[in-house]
Amino acid sequence: MERLKHVLIIVGAIILGAFVNGFILRINGTIIPLPEGVDMKTPEGLQAAMKVLKPIHFLAPFLAHAIGTFIPAFIIAYFIPLRPKLMAIMTGGVFLVGGIMMVIQIPGAPMWFNILDLVLAYIPMGLLGYYLASKLKIKD
Repeated sequence: MERLKHVLIIVGAIILGAFVNGFILRINGTIIPLPEGVDMKTPEGLQAAMKVLKPIHFLAPFLAHAIGTFIPAFIIAYFIPLRPKLMAIMTGGVFLVGGIMMVIQIPGAPMWFNILDLVLAYIPMGLLGYYLASKLKIKD
């Protein structure tokens, strides 16, 4: 029964992280206005938009990836006592695979963003989720 609870926590946390990621990406244009005529709702539109986006426009995607990884890593590390650090790193790895897939599927993003995103938004956020969860657990 405990194992089923852990699987449900992992699956639920990853789904929540994907939802958070998508939500931040969906509201991206409302926080930082996109250039005129840019449509980022389709992969083709997204790829075409890469030519006119400025570095500030990449803030929301980076935060979406980082926060979308941090939240499930934190939840998993907090609620699953079995190797929480490894579980948080593996959570970051799951989202890293998604990030790599996006780099391959939408090749128009600037290389500086791809490197920054893949290096800082996934595994480090998984570790940050673990460290915060471990600090909060000590206080419980």
